[in-house]
Amino acid sequence: MGITENSKDRLVLQSGGATLSFDKQEKQARLQRKGFLWKPKPVEEPLSKIAEIAIDTGVDRASGVEVCNTMIIFRDGAAWAFGANDKAEAQENAALVRKFLGL
Repeated sequence: MGITENSKDRLVLQSGGATLSFDKQEKQARLQRKGFLWKPKPVEEPLSKIAEIAIDTGVDRASGVEVCNTMIIFRDGAAWAFGANDKAEAQENAALVRKFLGL
């Protein structure tokens, strides 16, 4: 995990090819993923639509490795998965986002 920015108005996290940002002045959350040959358009949602920050863990059937994500869950039931290297990193990301958003 990389914390690119952590100020009172902005929180930006990076993991692998994904960047997750929260901006209080713009009142927006944004998830940008890198593509192989192109840069996909980021997805955005208002901060007011965020209902919960959770941890999702699963096991990859092929390798048996635990896969962990920080989940941004919205009021309409949609969710974004933000990858982590391990469960501790996913929990740290979730704690940072909760603190930033006051959840």
